[in-house]
Amino acid sequence: MASSRPSSRSKKPKRSSSPAAAVAPPSKRKRPLTPCVADELDSTSSSPSSYSAVSEAGTQPNGQFVFKDSNFEHSGVNAGKKKIWKNLKQIMTLERGLPWKQDDPTYGSIDAPPSFKPAKKYADLSGLPAKYKDPRTGIQYNNSMEFGSIRSLPMDIVSGYLTLRKAAPT
Repeated sequence: MASSRPSSRSKKPKRSSSPAAAVAPPSKRKRPLTPCVADELDSTSSSPSSYSAVSEAGTQPNGQFVFKDSNFEHSGVNAGKKKIWKNLKQIMTLERGLPWKQDDPTYGSIDAPPSFKPAKKYADLSGLPAKYKDPRTGIQYNNSMEFGSIRSLPMDIVSGYLTLRKAAPT
C-alpha cells in the first residue's frame, strides 16, 4: 500500500559520490566533427586526379609494382622445414670438411682486436669487483674486511690465489 502522503524530499535524481561517475557539463562534451566547408580546402589536394596519382605512384602501367620482379617464382625447397640453428661446434666441424684456401676467413679464424676498455678486475677472495690491490701480496680485494683476512693468510695460500688468477707472485 502506497501512502498518499506527499514526500518531503525533492524529486531530483541522486548524485553519485564518485568523481569518476560525474557527468560533464554539456559544453565540455565531445561533439562530432563538423564537415569542412569546400571553400576552405585547397582545390588541388581534394581533386580526384591527385588521389589517383598517389595510388599509381608505385605501380607500372600494367598494374604491377615497380619493386617486385614479375618473373620471380618462390622455390618450395625449404617451405615445410623449420629453420634449424647450429651451435658453434657444428659450424666448426662443417668448416673443417670444406675445401678452404689458406687465406680464406672462417668462423674460427676470425680474431677480434683487443678491447679499448680495460679488463674488469675481480677480488680473489669474494669474486666481487676489485677496487684495490694489496701491494705486499698482489691479491685484489673489495673492502677492508677482505684486506684484513688477506694480511692474515700464509704465503702458500696467497701464492695459490695468484696462480688461480695466473698472476706471478710478487
